[in-house]
Amino acid sequence: MTPGPASIPKSCFLSIGIFAWNEEEGIASTLDSLFRQSLFRELPDLGLHCEVVIVANGCSDRTAEVAEGSLARQGRQHCRPEGFEGRVARIPRPGKVNAWNEYVHSISAGGARYLFMMDADILIHRADTLWNMVKTLERHAEASVVVDRPCKDLKFKNRKSLREGLSLAASQMTSAAEAQLCGQLYGIRSEAARSIYLPRDLAACEDGILKALVCTDNLANEVWPSRIRLADGAEHTFKAYTSPAAVLRNQKRQIIGQTMVHLLIDQEIPALPSGQRQNLAATLRERDESDPNWFRRVVERHVRQARYFWRLYPGQLSQGFRRLRRLEMARRMWCLPTAVAWWGLTLIASWLAYRTLKSGCVAYWPKVKRASADFTDPVSLSLPFEKSQACGGK
Repeated sequence: MTPGPASIPKSCFLSIGIFAWNEEEGIASTLDSLFRQSLFRELPDLGLHCEVVIVANGCSDRTAEVAEGSLARQGRQHCRPEGFEGRVARIPRPGKVNAWNEYVHSISAGGARYLFMMDADILIHRADTLWNMVKTLERHAEASVVVDRPCKDLKFKNRKSLREGLSLAASQMTSAAEAQLCGQLYGIRSEAARSIYLPRDLAACEDGILKALVCTDNLANEVWPSRIRLADGAEHTFKAYTSPAAVLRNQKRQIIGQTMVHLLIDQEIPALPSGQRQNLAATLRERDESDPNWFRRVVERHVRQARYFWRLYPGQLSQGFRRLRRLEMARRMWCLPTAVAWWGLTLIASWLAYRTLKSGCVAYWPKVKRASADFTDPVSLSLPFEKSQACGGK
């Protein structure tokens, strides 16, 4: 079913939240790619409205000012400005988890049917991406979340190095699993999002928590992968980590995040009384407010009990090989060297993650420069960057 004005509140049909932490250099390009989306033509034609909110969290640079300038320019120059309004929300405390909670529960328009979340360092290179994502949610009532296909910028390079080939093979292994949720860009029904609250000391692994909760209706049922739907014709591009140091730091962050997902989803939430599980967002928020360090103590206790760095969560070192088994034989053989390299990388990153957690640090989010071609110019990457028809351009 295509969304129409008869059944949808006129105030705000869709809220788009963009999480930004010190993205002064790239956020203008991200916003330019966003406003090329055909979504901004389709919504006004149906009498619908959306908002774009840049959630600048703990920024020490000019991210907010650059974003405000871009939004003002779009308000003046965009051919369909009546279909959207933009604003910047400044949050003093850095961290995507805190920004997510603030956006979902306080900042976003209360009447919005859908909340779309995106990072401030991506480009949306297909003009119909967001509109196709909206249509997917409208057509599939069982889906709570819609995702697009994330593409590393390396994919569009004509000549790739060995290291870049391994990086792309790792992406193929990851995408082979069901119900993948990439936190860089996704849409979620507002009622589903607002039934979730993320503990303040949770590392930036909100996509893992959301996937577990959405696919089980907040752990009330067995896993239902169709709660997450991939939209056809929807893609975005992001800069890949390619240097060994950057890849290692990112893998360390992932392991810390997966450890916290394991503790929350497999231990803490199931142990709650049924009444508290039924109102999970309020339960976790109240626990954060009454005892801000409760989850930090959960992590510290778990690390002491685990004793060894390779036992932070189940399947910690075998994850790459499990993903490899999902591929067809020819692709499996092609990705085998990547799986072996991934195992070695995970081993080292696990030791680093264990050492960090044992020291009492849970807020690990390194700002890593990802080397690639000029990401602000899609042509330089040979990207299939589609010009939006929102203003009738060709």
